[in-house]
Amino acid sequence: MSYISVFDVLGPDMIGPSSSHTAGAAVIAFMAHKMIAPPLEKVEFTLYGSFSKTYRGHGTDRALLGGIMGFGADDARIRNSFEIADERGLDYSFTPRDTVDDIHPNTVDIRMENAVGRVVTVRGESLGGGKVRISRINGVSVDFTGDYSTAIVVQQDKPGVVAHITKILSDSNVNIAFMRLFREAKGHIAYTIVESDGQFPEGIAEPLRANPNVHDVMIVEL
Repeated sequence: MSYISVFDVLGPDMIGPSSSHTAGAAVIAFMAHKMIAPPLEKVEFTLYGSFSKTYRGHGTDRALLGGIMGFGADDARIRNSFEIADERGLDYSFTPRDTVDDIHPNTVDIRMENAVGRVVTVRGESLGGGKVRISRINGVSVDFTGDYSTAIVVQQDKPGVVAHITKILSDSNVNIAFMRLFREAKGHIAYTIVESDGQFPEGIAEPLRANPNVHDVMIVEL
């Protein structure tokens, strides 16, 4: 039997009328902004399903824009996210799309570009009650929720990389709750997703990057 907490019933602290369309949207974008080095210069949001139909009325657009600037779901600045984004010179756009059959009805694709021209794409799904799932990074299918502190290691799929990751985390006394590897294909780009019960130690990304087959490390903590 699945467990439902009182917080699932009451919903999250949030700005906006809907835990799915505003709080969930803000959390997805907040997690996405942790996956690219600042400053962010351009962001494109592609909305599917009910997101695409109600994003203006439910404030999904404001929530996404606030989240991508680092505002939490309960941050009052979300109400003024358009004005703040304009003041910061952030180039943003929203494109509604018809839902395809194999996609969650509250889904957004986020394409981010920073000042040095690096591009990261993220797909997120709002599951209700402010809960979310990240289901794709740079076109690779992944699966994590942000309920735990999360380290995302982008690597070449080579022997020894996962052993390197686990050794660094063990030496740093990180208690691993879940650890999974997702990849495009054997020997290609892979993503090791590590979820921890506690926050990751300051500076943990640098020793993780020390392996020559590790391309990047992203730390996502809500």
